[in-house]
Amino acid sequence: MLVLLFVPLFILALVKKLLTPKRTKNIDKKHVVITGGSSGIGRCVAILAARKGANVTIIARNLEKLSKAEKEIKEACIYKDQIISSVSVDVSNQQSIQKEITKLEESVGPIYMLVNCAGMAICGKVEDFDEEGVKTLINVNYLGTLYPIQSVIPKFKERQDGIIVLTGSQVSLMGMFGYSIYASCKFALRGLAESIYMELKPYNISVTLALPPDTDTPGFEIENKTKPQETKLISEAGGLVQPETVAEKLLQDALVIIF
Repeated sequence: MLVLLFVPLFILALVKKLLTPKRTKNIDKKHVVITGGSSGIGRCVAILAARKGANVTIIARNLEKLSKAEKEIKEACIYKDQIISSVSVDVSNQQSIQKEITKLEESVGPIYMLVNCAGMAICGKVEDFDEEGVKTLINVNYLGTLYPIQSVIPKFKERQDGIIVLTGSQVSLMGMFGYSIYASCKFALRGLAESIYMELKPYNISVTLALPPDTDTPGFEIENKTKPQETKLISEAGGLVQPETVAEKLLQDALVIIF
């Protein structure tokens, strides 16, 4: 007796996709720019990019941290002629970051990948935030991501190629006690990522939103100083991830070619 099994085409397509090895983009000899690249996740991404043969530029404000990170990134290089540079600039200043991005295109070469890692968290109940605290979080987390993206898009469109990574957070997906203002900024990054993904797809520009959990970085240590007890209890239940682990996953996801 002959039994015919009919398998829906979408299931066959899904199985094929799962079994087919993922193709990835290559950043060897290409220019990767990382904001917030002097410490934490950004620094780890920069080191990984250097190990993949990329020319790496890190952007932050603190000159001392930039200098130290630049030396560590150079030690990770696989070619003698890799270009590793650093720029001290406030990414939340639109004119300043646009000016520096233009300079980098000319001095180091066309930017192929922008990784936005600049960010910070201040915790507290919403009514306890003053105007300065609110503006600081919006400037660093939202505008500090928006302005570098605006700066690279024209050239990316012109070249019909490029990669943009935004670093959100687990609270990009859900609010949490004590994170009212910070979560609002990270929700905004999610909206930005989803919107520009659609705007840039026709130009062969990929957009990735990274959603790291609590990560063991200098910024996290500062964040803990302002956490209400309720927030600490919630955070402790989720554990703490190392920045190297987050950076590896971030870069891996950003380089995957989506069919």
